[in-house]
Amino acid sequence: MVKLRLKRCGRKQRAVYRIVAIDVRSRREGRDLRKVGFYDPINKKTHFNIPAIRYFLEKGAQPTGTVHDISKRMGVFTELRFNQMKFN
Repeated sequence: MVKLRLKRCGRKQRAVYRIVAIDVRSRREGRDLRKVGFYDPINKKTHFNIPAIRYFLEKGAQPTGTVHDISKRMGVFTELRFNQMKFN
């Protein structure tokens, strides 16, 4: 199963995270399938690759709680829902 989760990068006390699609059995810093975003909690910066996130969600990937909360704050799921309604 594939999950969208955070992968820690950066220095000590200055963590930044990549949002990645990764196999559930892999460790946190393990090999990811694809990078789909970036999250910097210190500077409050977030970047998402919406088409890549949509692709993995359509294939059955599940976001972790933290990734879901970040995505919800940025409005990713409302954009996905809008696009689904538009195509139907």
